[in-house]
Formats: sequence, structure tokens, C-alpha cells
Amino acid sequence: MTVPYTLRVAEDPADREACFAVRKEVFVGEQGVSEDIEYDAYDAGALHVLAVRDDGTPLGTGRLLSGEDAAAKTGGDPRVGSLGRLAVTREARGLGVGIALVGAIEDAARARGLTSVDLHAQTHALGFYERLGYVAYGEEFLDAGIDHRAMRKAL
Repeated sequence: MTVPYTLRVAEDPADREACFAVRKEVFVGEQGVSEDIEYDAYDAGALHVLAVRDDGTPLGTGRLLSGEDAAAKTGGDPRVGSLGRLAVTREARGLGVGIALVGAIEDAARARGLTSVDLHAQTHALGFYERLGYVAYGEEFLDAGIDHRAMRKAL
């Protein structure tokens, strides 16, 4: 099954709200992450990417942090961005939306002059990111009660 969709940077308030709605559905609703920690101070300065079906239904989102905002997550190297909050709705999984979102975020990182992208992957998603060229490093850790590993990809 293919579903026509487009990707865009979420620049207007409605697109941002669509990003947050996808995150709420996936992280809060499905995975039990507290809303108190799902939305954070980084959201304001982040670049958010949104995947929407041709009828306007939001299918997925992800964000890129760079500069000071990324430093705490990437070991402080200003050339490394932080990909995070990647979420795809249940109906859109398996359609390539996640791969497209990661690609769009990597393109945005390149456009900002970043040389690498880090992310904190839920351990069940390690294979997905490995197929996209990310390499795990460091020990497993808990974030929001879910096992994660840090991963990095050179751009």
C-alpha cells in the first residue's frame, strides 16, 4: 500500500501543532511517556519536519537541534546536530515515512553546515537507524523509562 504524502519544514503554528499531535499520539499515547517531559524547552528553537498525507492528515514528525541546543546531547561539538522526537503514526508505519523524515532532517543539518548527526534511539529501533548509516556508541541508558542507545552518522 502506498499513501501519497509530502514533507515540509513546520514553520507555521498549525504545522507545529500537527507535529506535537503526532508526538502525543506516539510517545504519550502508545509508549506512555509523560506529557511533562515529551515537550521541552528545545522545541521552540528546533527545526521541525512534518510528513502529511495529501488530504492533510499528519503522518510523522522529527526535529533537529543544532548549536547550543544540541551540545548537551552530542558531547558539545558544534558541528554535530541532534535528531530527535522522530515519530510516525501507526497507520503510516512501513510506508517509508520515517526514512523520508530522517533524510529531510539530515538535509537540513547539511544546509546548516553540520558534519554529523547524533540521536538517542530506542533500542527496538536500532536496526532502523543502522540501515540508514547510524552507528551506536556508548552504553544503553534509560530515557522516559525506555531503553536507548546513542548513535551517530557522519554526513
